[in-house]
Amino acid sequence: MLASLEFGDYAIIAFIVAVISGGVSFVGRQQIDLRRLERKLDALLKHEGVQPAWGLSEEVQRLARTPGQKIAALKLHREQTGAALAEAKVEIEAFIGGKQ
Repeated sequence: MLASLEFGDYAIIAFIVAVISGGVSFVGRQQIDLRRLERKLDALLKHEGVQPAWGLSEEVQRLARTPGQKIAALKLHREQTGAALAEAKVEIEAFIGGKQ
């Protein structure tokens, strides 16, 4: 039942693993670079006093202003933007605190 593998078989398997892992790390690196670029752009816009158009939507802002609706605002903002929980929490709390 078990076939014995020869050196060429191992070489092909190693090549396939290397190609797949290289592709995965390339995509991961692009996401990291994109997040870094977005943070830099946000910092530049904040420095110039420009409110980015991709900030909180009107509905998220309304929920964030309503006492007891912070979790609903977080959930809606994450659905709309695909932001991570920590990132959404920082944005909502900054808005509530009057920093945005």
